[in-house]
Amino acid sequence: MEDLLGKEWEISPAGGATGEAYFARFEDKRLFLKRNSSPFLAVLSAEGIVPKLVWTRRLENGDVITAQHWLDGRELKPVDMKLAKVAKLLNKIHSSKELLDMLMRIGKAPLMPLELLSELEGSPYYSKSSKENHLIHNAIQFLKNGLNEIKYSDFVVCHGDINHNNWLLADNDHLFLIDWDGAMVADPAIDIGMLLYSYIPESNWEEWMNHYGLELDDSLRSRMKWYVIYQTLLSIQWFDEKQLDEQKGYAEHYLQTLLG
Repeated sequence: MEDLLGKEWEISPAGGATGEAYFARFEDKRLFLKRNSSPFLAVLSAEGIVPKLVWTRRLENGDVITAQHWLDGRELKPVDMKLAKVAKLLNKIHSSKELLDMLMRIGKAPLMPLELLSELEGSPYYSKSSKENHLIHNAIQFLKNGLNEIKYSDFVVCHGDINHNNWLLADNDHLFLIDWDGAMVADPAIDIGMLLYSYIPESNWEEWMNHYGLELDDSLRSRMKWYVIYQTLLSIQWFDEKQLDEQKGYAEHYLQTLLG
């Protein structure tokens, strides 16, 4: 990184799971650097969804380094997810034809529920778990039975991880959604369901959807629930493999609540 910017720059790790992000500072100049970021970062920047992209440079080893403006601000708190500006930004993302065209051009195919379910059933973990764990078996059966109810073809760009930690509220009150490495072309119910189920009391779902700009009809409710149950199954597997027994127990209890 020093070779890109010069020795006068102070560079420090920015944290995160990949260890590929850095902060850089020189006098009053500040940048956020990332190695091999999402290839459509430029479109996200142009749309005002992420902080402004300053430059992109390719290293001799093929790695691509991106530099963005480093903004003062804070991550959203769970309670902030009810804000109208969150709903409006998510709708802006889902409505963007520029983002969709870009993802399609780099080879992203729409994520289909049948493919997700087939991959789930075909994995050694769930093949074994569905036989040994009644809850896992019932959840997979729910997904199978619900396939016909969740057919949807108006695919959009989905973020895939709308955890409150990925929302940045700058000091100028501009809201951003960051960390796009898991972006996909899919049913918007993936993002909406994760957000509503995780952060918004069900009694407030319709109000939140009014800010988003879409009616909360039976089709959307069914699709959201299907994807949330699917994502919860993935979480159970992840916690199990990491030997996080307490978190796995919480996820299993949540799954039981979803199934009723």
